[in-house]
Amino acid sequence: MPDIRIHRDHQLGLERARKIAWRWAEEVEEQFGMECSVLEGETSDTVEFTRAGVHGRLIVAGDHFDLDAKLGFLLGAFSKTITATIEKNLDELLAGEEAGGRPRGGKRTAKGDGKEAGKVAVAAKAAGKRAGGGRRGEK
Repeated sequence: MPDIRIHRDHQLGLERARKIAWRWAEEVEEQFGMECSVLEGETSDTVEFTRAGVHGRLIVAGDHFDLDAKLGFLLGAFSKTITATIEKNLDELLAGEEAGGRPRGGKRTAKGDGKEAGKVAVAAKAAGKRAGGGRRGEK
């Protein structure tokens, strides 16, 4: 059972949804040190993401997004904050695209002052160090 499950419906079509998914992947790579890979398909794509303490996938279809993620022990305590951050980022990207604009980017936090997202980033970094890695490409 995933620790995080998020579903969002949209009416963008696959090409525009891909743009949002790729932007989302860039943001989680930058903000949380995730490693992302994209598997393109005819009717949907899968963005797989991983780092020490978390792994999951984002299914990108022409009419919806489905995200499932499994958190390790250390990050499990932050699942509500992590979920809120992911939901906010994805919702902002969707809102920007559905409004006819370019998907918005930039760093975002679950709370206006950034303290909770900062705690998540610190916990994620600590989990990576404790797992004996944390740098890209290390297994």
